[in-house]
Amino acid sequence: MRYLLDTDHLSILQKSTGQDYQNLSKRMERIPIVDFAISIVTVHEQLLGSHTYINRARDETQLLRGYEMMTRLVGNLKVIPTLGFDRRSLDIFKDLKSQQLKIGTMDLRIASISISHNLTLLTRNHKDFNQIPELLSEDWASPFE
Repeated sequence: MRYLLDTDHLSILQKSTGQDYQNLSKRMERIPIVDFAISIVTVHEQLLGSHTYINRARDETQLLRGYEMMTRLVGNLKVIPTLGFDRRSLDIFKDLKSQQLKIGTMDLRIASISISHNLTLLTRNHKDFNQIPELLSEDWASPFE
């Protein structure tokens, strides 16, 4: 494994449309799928998102769409390995938290998993993740040369 997909990059892949998807998929097709993973934190975020969508559904169409989102996530888990939040990740997380960085808890957890596995995080969220010097990150959804 070489790359960890942040939640934003996984969402782009799930939508399967638009220029961001074209950019990301072109770069990913050059690399074996076994070099990619997602974090359990991304799974957590996506499950929370679909759960919230289901709970707020105002009609049958929205309800069905929410469950389709959740089903798609479960399908992704069969293709892309999921890395857990283990003791090493927790230790890195606590160290990052002690630095009082202005980054959300979920993003710090994702960064901790990426650092603990020495992976490059694929994300569009440079504002937050660039605050962490130990973290390697790239944005594959943006145009590239």
